[in-house]
Amino acid sequence: MDLRHLGRTGLRVSRLGLGTLTWGRDTGEEEAAELLRTFWEAGGTLVDTADVYADGGSEYLLGRLLAMVPRRELVIATKAGSVPDPDRRFDGSRAHLTAALDASLQRLGTDHVDLWQVHAYDPHTPLDETLQALDDAVRSGRARYAGVSNFCGWQLAKAGTWQLALPGARVRLAGVQLEYSLLQRGLEREVLPAALDLGIGLLPSSPLGRGVLTGKYRGGARPEGSRGASEHLAPFVAPYLGEAAERITDAVAIAAEGLAVSPLQVALAWVRDRPGVVAPLLGCRTAQQLAEALSVEDLSLPDEISRALDEVSAPVHRYPDHDWSAL
Repeated sequence: MDLRHLGRTGLRVSRLGLGTLTWGRDTGEEEAAELLRTFWEAGGTLVDTADVYADGGSEYLLGRLLAMVPRRELVIATKAGSVPDPDRRFDGSRAHLTAALDASLQRLGTDHVDLWQVHAYDPHTPLDETLQALDDAVRSGRARYAGVSNFCGWQLAKAGTWQLALPGARVRLAGVQLEYSLLQRGLEREVLPAALDLGIGLLPSSPLGRGVLTGKYRGGARPEGSRGASEHLAPFVAPYLGEAAERITDAVAIAAEGLAVSPLQVALAWVRDRPGVVAPLLGCRTAQQLAEALSVEDLSLPDEISRALDEVSAPVHRYPDHDWSAL
């Protein structure tokens, strides 16, 4: 698998990443081992997790499986900052983040993570305090690189600019992780321009529109074993079901038929090759699904198909983004 630099750093990662959101909860050790083995044997290096996935179970399971592959051949990314508090969803304080990183390293059974990310913006903590925690983690060697997740445009621009304000004294943000797919292009409004300007690499999560773009839910279907059929995951899929999503999913299916590939491959190739994208993160349930996704390495969408998909899924971006002077 080809490698790409994460932002303007020396860190190179595989251009597809492995997500572990369901590990330790819906994905057991045997299934996870097969997924990790399939990914690594295909040349994949980037494995993404978080301290809140399965209440730490995802990190713990990944740590158990690190004996399967050489640690030096994986780029392990994790996140911290989400908290199970109904009154405060995110905690970006130095105290919380420092303790969370220590706990993550213990669960993972490693002395460092390659990419440590703040899971979301915390409006109750000064941003410079949050960013200082990232600096401290990198300077201590417990994290090799730092990034953020789920930041909107102004938040990313502020964080990235702050880190560049004192050259040599701050750790540059390497990556930003957000949802990005043909069904969710909201980041193109402000996040993507900010990331491109600051040299921050984009790591798209849910590149298949939470599974909807594979076509499995067309016509109201809910296949057994799918997230849409799961009591606790159905609400995760529901926002991407509806008339607009059906129209886009149909377009993906038509493109796939014309190219003699699967809708999954078309949707994934579209995201992978968007400007600023470094590595879409795959949340596959089975090794078979993962193998199909990994086969996209050999697929490049023809320009006319990319343009058609762009048009059918285009978000409405008007004032003040485009042609405001003509309004």
